[in-house]
Amino acid sequence: MVRLAKCVPMMTLCLLLCGCARGEETVTAEQLRQPYMEMGGCQMEAEVTCDQNGQEWTASLRCTYQSDGGAEIEVLSPERIAGVKAVLDGETLTLEYEDLCLDAGMLSREKISPMACLPRMMDAVREGWLLEENQEDWGEVPCLRLTVDQTGTEAEKVYTTLWLRLDDGTPLRGEIAVDGEIILTAEFTSFSFCDTIVSQEG
Repeated sequence: MVRLAKCVPMMTLCLLLCGCARGEETVTAEQLRQPYMEMGGCQMEAEVTCDQNGQEWTASLRCTYQSDGGAEIEVLSPERIAGVKAVLDGETLTLEYEDLCLDAGMLSREKISPMACLPRMMDAVREGWLLEENQEDWGEVPCLRLTVDQTGTEAEKVYTTLWLRLDDGTPLRGEIAVDGEIILTAEFTSFSFCDTIVSQEG
Protein backbone atom coordinates (compact mmCIF):
# COMPACT_ATOMS: atom_id res chain seq x y z
CA MET A 1 0.00 0.00 0.00
CA VAL A 2 1.18 3.53 -0.62
CA ARG A 3 0.83 6.28 1.97
CA LEU A 4 1.14 9.96 1.20
CA ALA A 5 3.14 12.21 3.47
CA LYS A 6 2.73 15.94 4.09
CA CYS A 7 1.76 18.27 1.26
CA VAL A 8 4.23 20.58 -0.43
CA PRO A 9 3.87 24.21 0.75
CA MET A 10 4.30 25.49 -2.80
CA MET A 11 5.37 28.92 -1.57
CA THR A 12 6.80 30.02 -4.90
CA LEU A 13 3.58 29.21 -6.70
CA CYS A 14 1.50 31.00 -4.06
CA LEU A 15 3.60 34.15 -4.36
CA LEU A 16 3.34 33.95 -8.12
CA LEU A 17 -0.43 33.64 -8.07
CA CYS A 18 -0.79 36.53 -5.62
CA GLY A 19 1.19 38.69 -8.01
CA CYS A 20 -1.00 37.57 -10.87
CA ALA A 21 -4.14 38.51 -8.97
CA ARG A 22 -2.79 42.05 -8.67
CA GLY A 23 -2.17 42.12 -12.39
CA GLU A 24 1.58 42.32 -11.87
CA GLU A 25 2.54 39.07 -13.54
CA THR A 26 1.22 36.59 -16.09
CA VAL A 27 1.28 32.91 -15.17
CA THR A 28 3.36 30.86 -17.61
CA ALA A 29 3.53 27.17 -18.38
CA GLU A 30 7.05 27.01 -16.98
CA GLN A 31 5.88 28.39 -13.64
CA LEU A 32 2.88 26.08 -13.30
CA ARG A 33 4.91 23.03 -14.33
CA GLN A 34 7.67 23.67 -11.79
CA PRO A 35 5.80 22.23 -8.75
CA TYR A 36 5.17 19.02 -10.71
CA MET A 37 8.85 18.69 -11.48
CA GLU A 38 9.80 19.23 -7.83
CA MET A 39 7.12 17.10 -6.15
CA GLY A 40 7.80 13.76 -4.54
CA GLY A 41 4.46 12.60 -5.84
CA CYS A 42 0.76 13.33 -5.90
CA GLN A 43 -2.63 11.74 -5.41
CA MET A 44 -5.59 12.35 -7.66
CA GLU A 45 -9.06 11.14 -8.57
CA ALA A 46 -10.71 11.58 -11.95
CA GLU A 47 -13.46 10.38 -14.25
CA VAL A 48 -11.60 8.76 -17.15
CA THR A 49 -13.38 8.12 -20.45
CA CYS A 50 -12.23 6.48 -23.65
CA ASP A 51 -13.93 5.44 -26.86
CA GLN A 52 -12.81 2.20 -28.48
CA ASN A 53 -14.42 0.60 -31.50
CA GLY A 54 -17.52 2.72 -30.97
CA GLN A 55 -17.95 1.65 -27.34
CA GLU A 56 -17.42 4.17 -24.56
CA TRP A 57 -15.51 3.08 -21.43
CA THR A 58 -15.86 5.25 -18.32
CA ALA A 59 -14.52 4.72 -14.81
CA SER A 60 -13.71 6.72 -11.72
CA LEU A 61 -10.04 6.17 -10.87
CA ARG A 62 -7.82 7.01 -7.92
CA CYS A 63 -4.12 7.28 -8.67
CA THR A 64 -1.08 7.64 -6.45
CA TYR A 65 1.79 8.84 -8.61
CA GLN A 66 5.46 8.87 -7.67
CA SER A 67 8.08 11.15 -9.16
CA ASP A 68 10.11 8.16 -10.41
CA GLY A 69 7.22 7.34 -12.76
CA GLY A 70 5.71 4.57 -10.68
CA ALA A 71 2.01 4.63 -9.87
CA GLU A 72 -0.82 2.69 -8.28
CA ILE A 73 -4.27 3.03 -9.83
CA GLU A 74 -7.52 1.84 -8.23
CA VAL A 75 -10.98 1.67 -9.78
CA LEU A 76 -13.59 3.43 -7.62
CA SER A 77 -16.52 2.88 -9.98
CA PRO A 78 -18.41 1.30 -11.70
CA GLU A 79 -19.30 -0.97 -8.83
CA ARG A 80 -18.80 -4.22 -10.72
CA ILE A 81 -15.04 -3.57 -11.00
CA ALA A 82 -14.52 -1.26 -8.00
CA GLY A 83 -11.43 -2.15 -6.00
CA VAL A 84 -9.48 -3.62 -8.90
CA LYS A 85 -5.97 -2.17 -8.95
CA ALA A 86 -3.12 -1.77 -11.40
CA VAL A 87 0.53 -1.03 -10.75
CA LEU A 88 2.66 0.96 -13.18
CA ASP A 89 6.39 0.34 -12.89
CA GLY A 90 8.17 2.37 -15.52
CA GLU A 91 6.69 1.20 -18.83
CA THR A 92 5.04 -1.93 -17.45
CA LEU A 93 1.37 -1.89 -16.40
CA THR A 94 0.28 -4.88 -14.32
CA LEU A 95 -3.21 -5.74 -13.07
CA GLU A 96 -3.20 -7.06 -9.52
CA TYR A 97 -6.33 -9.10 -10.26
CA GLU A 98 -7.23 -10.67 -13.56
CA ASP A 99 -10.60 -9.26 -14.59
CA LEU A 100 -11.59 -9.14 -18.24
CA CYS A 101 -14.07 -6.35 -17.48
CA LEU A 102 -11.11 -4.03 -16.99
CA ASP A 103 -9.46 -4.80 -20.26
CA ALA A 104 -10.24 -1.74 -22.39
CA GLY A 105 -7.33 -2.66 -24.63
CA MET A 106 -4.30 -0.78 -25.81
CA LEU A 107 -5.74 2.15 -27.72
CA SER A 108 -2.88 2.62 -30.16
CA ARG A 109 0.51 1.23 -31.11
CA GLU A 110 1.86 3.57 -28.44
CA LYS A 111 0.17 1.25 -25.89
CA ILE A 112 -1.88 3.93 -24.14
CA SER A 113 -4.17 2.09 -21.74
CA PRO A 114 -7.06 3.82 -19.93
CA MET A 115 -5.62 2.55 -16.64
CA ALA A 116 -2.39 4.42 -17.41
CA CYS A 117 -4.17 7.64 -18.38
CA LEU A 118 -3.56 9.62 -15.17
CA PRO A 119 0.13 8.68 -14.72
CA ARG A 120 0.73 9.48 -18.38
CA MET A 121 -0.80 12.93 -17.89
CA MET A 122 1.51 13.55 -14.95
CA ASP A 123 4.47 12.45 -17.08
CA ALA A 124 3.25 14.90 -19.73
CA VAL A 125 3.16 17.94 -17.47
CA ARG A 126 6.57 17.00 -16.01
CA GLU A 127 8.46 15.92 -19.12
CA GLY A 128 6.45 16.57 -22.30
CA TRP A 129 7.72 18.95 -25.00
CA LEU A 130 5.60 22.10 -24.79
CA LEU A 131 3.78 22.89 -28.03
CA GLU A 132 1.13 25.40 -26.97
CA GLU A 133 0.09 27.44 -23.95
CA ASN A 134 -2.75 29.90 -23.53
CA GLN A 135 -5.14 31.09 -20.86
CA GLU A 136 -8.58 29.57 -21.34
CA ASP A 137 -11.61 29.06 -19.10
CA TRP A 138 -12.99 25.56 -18.72
CA GLY A 139 -16.49 25.51 -17.22
CA GLU A 140 -15.99 29.12 -16.10
CA VAL A 141 -12.78 28.17 -14.24
CA PRO A 142 -9.75 30.26 -15.31
CA CYS A 143 -7.05 27.88 -16.53
CA LEU A 144 -3.78 27.73 -18.39
CA ARG A 145 -4.18 25.28 -21.27
CA LEU A 146 -1.02 23.34 -22.13
CA THR A 147 -0.45 20.98 -25.05
CA VAL A 148 2.68 18.84 -24.95
CA ASP A 149 4.20 16.25 -27.26
CA GLN A 150 4.58 12.74 -25.80
CA THR A 151 5.31 10.93 -29.04
CA GLY A 152 7.25 7.75 -28.38
CA THR A 153 9.07 5.29 -30.59
CA GLU A 154 6.12 4.55 -32.89
CA ALA A 155 5.08 6.69 -35.83
CA GLU A 156 1.90 7.97 -34.20
CA LYS A 157 1.85 11.51 -32.84
CA VAL A 158 0.77 11.58 -29.18
CA TYR A 159 -0.28 14.95 -27.76
CA THR A 160 -1.53 15.55 -24.23
CA THR A 161 -3.53 18.66 -23.33
CA LEU A 162 -4.07 19.77 -19.74
CA TRP A 163 -6.12 22.57 -18.24
CA LEU A 164 -4.35 23.74 -15.06
CA ARG A 165 -6.21 26.06 -12.69
CA LEU A 166 -4.69 29.51 -12.51
CA ASP A 167 -5.41 29.84 -8.78
CA ASP A 168 -3.44 26.82 -7.57
CA GLY A 169 -1.94 25.07 -10.62
CA THR A 170 -3.86 21.80 -10.12
CA PRO A 171 -5.37 19.97 -13.11
CA LEU A 172 -9.03 20.38 -14.01
CA ARG A 173 -9.19 18.40 -17.26
CA GLY A 174 -6.90 16.41 -19.50
CA GLU A 175 -7.01 14.89 -22.98
CA ILE A 176 -4.71 12.45 -24.79
CA ALA A 177 -4.85 12.47 -28.60
CA VAL A 178 -3.20 10.09 -31.05
CA ASP A 179 -2.74 11.34 -34.61
CA GLY A 180 -5.26 14.11 -33.97
CA GLU A 181 -7.98 11.88 -32.48
CA ILE A 182 -8.81 12.29 -28.78
CA ILE A 183 -8.84 8.80 -27.29
CA LEU A 184 -8.79 9.53 -23.54
CA THR A 185 -10.24 12.30 -21.39
CA ALA A 186 -9.99 12.88 -17.64
CA GLU A 187 -12.16 15.15 -15.51
CA PHE A 188 -10.24 15.64 -12.26
CA THR A 189 -12.34 15.58 -9.08
CA SER A 190 -9.49 15.87 -6.55
CA PHE A 191 -5.74 16.47 -6.56
CA SER A 192 -3.02 16.99 -3.96
CA PHE A 193 0.74 17.48 -4.18
CA CYS A 194 2.98 15.67 -1.71
CA ASP A 195 6.66 16.09 -0.98
CA THR A 196 7.29 12.42 -0.23
CA ILE A 197 5.61 9.11 -0.86
CA VAL A 198 6.28 6.24 1.47
CA SER A 199 5.58 2.67 0.37
CA GLN A 200 4.24 0.27 2.98
CA GLU A 201 3.23 -3.36 2.79
CA GLY A 202 0.00 -4.48 4.34
